[in-house]
Amino acid sequence: MTGQPDRGRRPGSSSASGPAFRPADPAAARGGPAGQHHLRDQPVPPAAPPPAGSHRPAAGGSHEDVAAAIADAHRREWGFVLAATTRVARDIDIAEECVQDAYVAALDAWTRQGVPRNPAAWLTTAARRKALDALRRDRTLRAKLPLLIEPEPAPLSADGDDQAIPDDRLRLIFTCCHPALAREAQVALTLRLVCGLTTAEIAQAFLVSEATMAARVTRAKRKISAARIAYRVPAARELPDRLDAVLTVIHLVFTTGHAAPIGPELVRDDLVDRAIALARMVRVLMPDEREARGLLALLLLTDARRPGRQDASGRLLLLEEQDRSRWDQAMIAEGISLVTGALRGGRPGRFGLQAAIAGLHDEAPAYGDTDWPQLVALYDALLRVWPSPVVALNRAVAVAMVDGPAAALAEISELERDGRLAGYRYLPAVKADLLRRLGHRRQAAEAYQAALELAENAAERAFLAGRISELEPASR
Repeated sequence: MTGQPDRGRRPGSSSASGPAFRPADPAAARGGPAGQHHLRDQPVPPAAPPPAGSHRPAAGGSHEDVAAAIADAHRREWGFVLAATTRVARDIDIAEECVQDAYVAALDAWTRQGVPRNPAAWLTTAARRKALDALRRDRTLRAKLPLLIEPEPAPLSADGDDQAIPDDRLRLIFTCCHPALAREAQVALTLRLVCGLTTAEIAQAFLVSEATMAARVTRAKRKISAARIAYRVPAARELPDRLDAVLTVIHLVFTTGHAAPIGPELVRDDLVDRAIALARMVRVLMPDEREARGLLALLLLTDARRPGRQDASGRLLLLEEQDRSRWDQAMIAEGISLVTGALRGGRPGRFGLQAAIAGLHDEAPAYGDTDWPQLVALYDALLRVWPSPVVALNRAVAVAMVDGPAAALAEISELERDGRLAGYRYLPAVKADLLRRLGHRRQAAEAYQAALELAENAAERAFLAGRISELEPASR
């Protein structure tokens, strides 16, 4: 997409390098990673002993080093630790509380003993022990203790359904995506619990206020408790009914990493890599599902451009400015082969169509060689299966390359009147670029300013501020 940072779009968008589409309506929303669970204000419990094999230095660590290590472990390992603890606790509230306690305990233990070689293993062991202690105190579950003290819980069914999902985080994602919950609740709860995203980050993904999203997550957890929904691995026959929600979650994890909504980093590598790994697992788990293939293709084709999205100084580069020789050609080749299978036979799904859009951008030798008419046709098909205003916004960018900026501005005006993208920073950013290309510098500067006021990512803010500086003399 011209004029808007490539970073600002979802996979499959016209900018081709930006994040996946962010639908404004909850039913279509991809869901987003969220507010890392902040450690609770409570007394520090006795530290759990470090697990076998962890490093235990003679001297403790400084408060600053330990705080940094815990923050990094929370960011990278929260989902893994919570998922592993949930397998023991079989109750999400107990598991979440035990994991929070383990992080609090780590602050004291690591300050005295030093940061362990494997923080995730230390935290997982501490949290699981706390979960076992909590269950032992519950007399109604004493009969199950012999099963719980095994290194790994026994399969939940004789046919081995529990072993069908090879990763604890993926198990928990499938579990959170229970059909008894509304789709937006499934996605929000999974992003909050499994991915450690803040409520603010999830709210941005859904284009709603933070208070609204906090209420949705709370209601979802209450419904799980009231309905006594068991946190268990779904049987193989149940997986297809939960597939779309699971793919949506993984898609949103990737998008939040690819286009970090806040902070100094252009990309959150940990979220991007995690999403791709989970997409590969789903692809292996359900090889006949075309949308599982399409999602993996979309993530690969989008992430392949990561090396070209910034220059040597860290400045964000538009798609037309990027050095395509820096793109990961192996990822592109794998993604293109997956797209072919995702589009073959039957009506294409939304992930397969987005992957096809991303593939057109990746295969173009240069920006000017992009097949823009074909992109418009693909967006038309995508709107039919996924009628989201964000898809319409990205389609307008492709229309600008085919019919000119004025034609695209008319579609932008329709989206402004629609109102569902109010507060979505990329709407004024796209409008600003179109106005700039038409020579309306004063109006373009005002639109860039509107986008700047909505942006919280440092790289995006720097880009928008630079655009405003370029236009300010003429606008004055």
